Amino acid sequence: MVEVFKTNVEDPRDAVLLIDRIQKTFVGYKANFDLEDCDKILRVKSNASLIQSILIINLLGKMGFEAKILSDEKPSMLQIMLFDKTHFPVS
Repeated sequence: MVEVFKTNVEDPRDAVLLIDRIQKTFVGYKANFDLEDCDKILRVKSNASLIQSILIINLLGKMGFEAKILSDEKPSMLQIMLFDKTHFPVS
């Protein structure tokens, strides 16, 4: 699973600090920044579990930064399965 966030991180030194904190706090997560992108992208990947997006956002917030989830242009298969009521009707 990969989650992509838009951030306000500008300084590469801050990015290194945040990556270290994310990877120490969330065992099994791999994080990286693309500060060249206009959205100052943070990508977080986990092979073992779903990304705890709100906890990532809160962690960055506690460190003085903003982050929000960038939505896919096309919904993921998981999103389709969770929200497609024709295949998974709500009782």
